[in-house]
Amino acid sequence: MENKEFSRKLEERTKLFALDVIRLSVLLPTTTEGKIIKNQLTKAGTSVGANYREANRSRSRADFSNKIKICESEANETNYWLEIVEALNWIPREVLTPIQREATELLALFCSIAISTRKK
Repeated sequence: MENKEFSRKLEERTKLFALDVIRLSVLLPTTTEGKIIKNQLTKAGTSVGANYREANRSRSRADFSNKIKICESEANETNYWLEIVEALNWIPREVLTPIQREATELLALFCSIAISTRKK
């Protein structure tokens, strides 16, 4: 797969991930704590794709690398909030597990992209 096609597919994948995070956040409790976690999870989970889209329109290799590191950071933060939701047993495991798996895979992808951009 060439870089353009990979980028397009990853943009779509991160957009679908953002939609899944939003759908999951709707299921969180409306308590004060639930609203705080919902906000943090939604911001981090939707930021992954937004920052990746920006990375693909970067002005330089350094700009691209910086934006990829932001994607990596946001994917990692999303994983953290999903772990909190899991520990609180707020979402059924069958709903939570696929989103956690995708968050972990996206984090691994962005880590790999970040490493490859440092080598160039």
